[in-house]
Amino acid sequence: MQELQWNGHANFQLKTPSATILIDPFFEGNPSAASTWQRASKPDAVFVTHDHGDHTGSAVEICKATGAMLGAIVGTAQKFVEAGVPQEQVINGSGFNIGGTIVVEGVSVTMTQAYHSTESGAPVGYIFRLDDGYTVYHAGDTGIFSGMELWGRLYDIDLALLPIGGVYTMDAKQAALACRLLKCKSVVPMHWGTFPVLEQNTKDFAYQLQNYAPNCRLYDLKPGDSLKLENTTAATCKC
Repeated sequence: MQELQWNGHANFQLKTPSATILIDPFFEGNPSAASTWQRASKPDAVFVTHDHGDHTGSAVEICKATGAMLGAIVGTAQKFVEAGVPQEQVINGSGFNIGGTIVVEGVSVTMTQAYHSTESGAPVGYIFRLDDGYTVYHAGDTGIFSGMELWGRLYDIDLALLPIGGVYTMDAKQAALACRLLKCKSVVPMHWGTFPVLEQNTKDFAYQLQNYAPNCRLYDLKPGDSLKLENTTAATCKC
């Protein structure tokens, strides 16, 4: 079984028959987190999109406690080593870079660009291709950019995880247009509701999605909710 669990903000757990992956594991200090990292399944790898605290989260503690590999862009990966992650637990020893692809326990992971701020490396997103080909795009913190159309042409994206909170990332309207560019079959909105400055619900995004990508299926998850990832049930996007 393949499954995605949203742990609030940009924090997701991705499970396949061969791997468990955490993305942006912001648990402690996350007011929307429905659980703790200690209660999550033991990960094979932890991927971080950029070095802001609400995305690095408990990555250092998780890697040290579980032996999980750390995936991050070169530069940010070194920052994790300096914070205590053993060098041998960093993918490639130094991380990888935008456009690069690595494989973790049968899951292919391609790093994409994102447009945001960071103190080290550069902000990124990830495209995860699972055992059966199901493809998940985690955009990280980003504004909309035209290159999303290229990822939609290169990969058959079944599910996009997109920020909609505004202020620090795309807002609802931009995220809806991003779905059109990506030609994703379905979407889970993220990076909303965590803090008062962010968008507090998904109503506007649902409305904008009908305008820009009406055939893209919206999964309106709440923190702690899980979603089964099955190619046979994914809706077809004709964006």
